[in-house]
Amino acid sequence: MRLAFAGTPIAAVPSLRALLDSARHDVVAVITRPAKPAGRGRAPRATPVETLAREAGVPVLTPGRPGDPDFLAGLRALAVDCCPVVAYGALLPPAALEVPVRGWVNLHFSLLPAWRGAAPVQRAILAGDEITGASTFRIEAGLDTGPVFGVVTEPIHPRDTAGDLLDRLARSGAGLLTATLDGIEDGTVEARPQPADGVSVAAKLTPDDAAIDWHAPAIYVDRLIRACTPSPGAWTTFRQQRLKLGPVTPIDADALAPGELRVDRHRVLAGTATSAVELGSVQPSGRRPVAAADWTRGVRPAAGERLGA
Repeated sequence: MRLAFAGTPIAAVPSLRALLDSARHDVVAVITRPAKPAGRGRAPRATPVETLAREAGVPVLTPGRPGDPDFLAGLRALAVDCCPVVAYGALLPPAALEVPVRGWVNLHFSLLPAWRGAAPVQRAILAGDEITGASTFRIEAGLDTGPVFGVVTEPIHPRDTAGDLLDRLARSGAGLLTATLDGIEDGTVEARPQPADGVSVAAKLTPDDAAIDWHAPAIYVDRLIRACTPSPGAWTTFRQQRLKLGPVTPIDADALAPGELRVDRHRVLAGTATSAVELGSVQPSGRRPVAAADWTRGVRPAAGERLGA
């Protein structure tokens, strides 16, 4: 089939690469979000998907809005059969959905109808789910409500961060997406409506959501930090300065007050509403991450001093 692939972040790259390598399909264009200023110089930086597309010599479309008339005209001129989508990052209007004869097929990183929305991987970790996966479905007007073609499952490991889990799902999902498009071309897959039960919504995690509440149980503090790693980054404060924290480890230890620090010989503990957690990396604002023990050697916390105070 003639394809126009839509995607933006690094999680979409395995799918694009798999389709570029496919002998059955021809990626005639890539649709991605416009370059954004990044780095100290704030120079526009192409998305990971655009970077791969240009390396492969595939034309790139970067509409400000996918409803722009010029973009729609260009998409129609490509005469594509189908538009596979992985984390494109913009809502597709009805005028765009009508263009490809076999529709837009989205790879979504959850087992639909669970975790519809922008942050399915993060929300699954935060909720303590043990199993997740990826689904391919036909895009329609609703938010991730379209009929499902297929799924793959993936266990959530006890120490998974959102980055770890998303990396695995991006790779297994690439195979699912390719197989789905093969089946659509062959007429061997059928999209089936999502069940009405089991619907949950995965709203984007904001920096405010990523603030650590040390009065929460250790298991929740652990999940929150892992769900927010690498983005938006879980954080707390110390001496009125913001600290970004890497994943922690809940441990059995003498109780500490919420946020209270205790520096042992080889580890740094912080109290929660239940047991303590051992800190991993600590990143003061404007500086690089360091091991918690190295950080405490610099700041020398006083007895009873707390995070988040």
